[in-house]
Amino acid sequence: MKVRVMKPISTFLIPTLLVSALSAVAADDRLIADFEGADYSGWSATGDAFGNGPAGGTLPGQMAVGDYQGKGLVNSFRGGDGSTGTLTSPSFTIDRPFLRFLIGGGGWEGKTCMELLVDGKSVRSATGPNTEPGGSENLAPAEWDVREFQGKEAVLRITDKATGGWGHINIDHIVLTETRLPGMRMNVERSFVVSEPFLLIPIRNGADKREVTFLLDGKELVTNTIELADAEPDWWAFVDTTAWMGKSLTLRVDKLREDSAALDQVTQSDSLRGSEALYQEKLRGRFHFSSRRGWLNDPNGLVFHNGLYHLFYQHNPYGWSWGNMHWGHAVSPDMIHWRELPSALAPDSFGPMFSGGAVVDWNNTSGFGETGKPPVVLFYTAAGDPTVQCLAHGTDGVHFTKYEGNPILDQVTPGNRDPKVVWHEPSGKWVMTLYVEHEGVHTIHFYNSSDLKQWTYLSRVDGLFECPEFYQLGVDGDPSDKKWVLSGASGEYFVGSFDSRVFQPETPKLRGPHGDVYYAAQNFSNIPESDGRCIQIGWLRTETRGMPFNQSMSIPRELKLVRTPDGPRQTMTPVEELAGIRIRSQGIAPRDLEPGGRNPLDGFQAELVEIRAEIEPGDAEELTIDIRGAKLIYRKSPGELEIKGVKAPAPLRDGRLDLIVYCDLHVIEIFACGGLVYLPISFQPDPRNLSTVLSCQGGAARIRSLHAYTLSSAWRAR
Repeated sequence: MKVRVMKPISTFLIPTLLVSALSAVAADDRLIADFEGADYSGWSATGDAFGNGPAGGTLPGQMAVGDYQGKGLVNSFRGGDGSTGTLTSPSFTIDRPFLRFLIGGGGWEGKTCMELLVDGKSVRSATGPNTEPGGSENLAPAEWDVREFQGKEAVLRITDKATGGWGHINIDHIVLTETRLPGMRMNVERSFVVSEPFLLIPIRNGADKREVTFLLDGKELVTNTIELADAEPDWWAFVDTTAWMGKSLTLRVDKLREDSAALDQVTQSDSLRGSEALYQEKLRGRFHFSSRRGWLNDPNGLVFHNGLYHLFYQHNPYGWSWGNMHWGHAVSPDMIHWRELPSALAPDSFGPMFSGGAVVDWNNTSGFGETGKPPVVLFYTAAGDPTVQCLAHGTDGVHFTKYEGNPILDQVTPGNRDPKVVWHEPSGKWVMTLYVEHEGVHTIHFYNSSDLKQWTYLSRVDGLFECPEFYQLGVDGDPSDKKWVLSGASGEYFVGSFDSRVFQPETPKLRGPHGDVYYAAQNFSNIPESDGRCIQIGWLRTETRGMPFNQSMSIPRELKLVRTPDGPRQTMTPVEELAGIRIRSQGIAPRDLEPGGRNPLDGFQAELVEIRAEIEPGDAEELTIDIRGAKLIYRKSPGELEIKGVKAPAPLRDGRLDLIVYCDLHVIEIFACGGLVYLPISFQPDPRNLSTVLSCQGGAARIRSLHAYTLSSAWRAR
């Protein structure tokens, strides 16, 4: 999967300075505006973006704004990114050589900017740093050299003409000053003889990204872009240095401010900073996988090997947001209790490590195996220029060597990505599916290979975007009636047939999960035939702002195909292993549920919740299960479920509604209609609300079965 990151701050700006450097006006400085009053103090506004006075910080619907001074700032997000306008200062005399300010928001030249006007002409301009999804609302210091205009009259004009993403501008604390911001040091280095298992790196979310190169005994290993903390960090990233004991490790930073303490703060340690709270953090999912530190997205290379489930995943070890794509790695005996291992793949000269899959090459068709040790082969996109497909291999499932013959597949079109490989028994060949955008059309290309190294193009299917998954399922569990399923990152899928060269859809493109939380799911390969299940994990877009980690994985789910009046359809249900984290239960005998009647789950209090219910709506117009403040509502007409504004059709089966609900500290996952409906929702409950309330409106309903479980954390501190 490809995710874009924000661009650097405008080249007109000096890189990030400690905000404390602008927290007060020096004796020889002249304050132009601090935006601390109830109005703009003589500044004139047009349009609706700026309102009648400074904003008191973050506005409704906006990510948290940080690093401004005092209580107020200019913030043109009023009404969202669709508002526009200008804000112009009174005239002032330029009587000092430098003009400093804090700036953030959108990075659109001429559209989200502040300009200096002299004699009516724009002579300086600056924008915020952001043009792509993600980014930060933190303001950063900037400086203009205005010596050539000293003695002249000038005005400042803040403009918001942009209406799309990042269509706003933030400004604060404008001063004329005699002193410059600190200068920059280039290619700054610090070296260590590795003596501890971890190297701790200070991170400041939203800081300017620095290129940090790691050198081992003088040889360059990898370069990452890292938001280094010049002073107090928000959190500490880590590098696992166990394999480098006794060697010389050097960190080289492309540029640092003269007063930066970033490299001085880098520390060797025998444990992670803050490890005493590891897996117990306020927003850490208790039974959903998330990485110890940093960003996580697509699951990669899911494979069962030597008695363990391996979860690789897109990972930024050095940032809270997307970037520096590595393959993180965790293992589990049951897909519930995970143990993290060092990253399996790191960026190299081919580019960052984008998504892909993994197989166990039991017959050693690749030649990468050893006697009695079939190789695990990882397939990934190296997202450089060009974007190519590569592989890595290893026999222990932990250590992987990148193939010296990479790439195994050259670029088809820019951005082609996400190779997923399966064994096709009838043809005796491996089959790869690959996302390719072709002439503006989203396509999945099919290739085959006898040795995992040489690939031949077969065919293509249009209409699916990113992260393809290709697998077989028996309809209603019938092994003699198997169908192939081809899905994309959103979970949309086709059911059809595959003749070893061409996939032929037999259904229209079908809806996958509901809502916008779930993405880029992948199935485990090499599940033992004696197990027979098809098990999938997806990425959940669950932002955990303020934590040293971000995003999570879904609970593992079993996939099946069932016959319906509309044809074969896929179901998703939680794997049976989740029963292992139940610690208490409350069962309800069959009974009627009356409007305004007593809550059947009165007295059930739990932080981590599993609900399994089968209810006949009867005369009730609505059924509601309120789980820790999140109301899941079933409406008989039009026959749908709704939670937090997300709706999903939920047809009754034999006149009954069946539900399975899992509630963690950051997400709710809902399964209904025998698994035909899957609805995950990002949700952070009030820690004081531990109740679950079942009610109905408009008439009586009948509870056929109801079980509520208190769940335990799946984490064990490591």
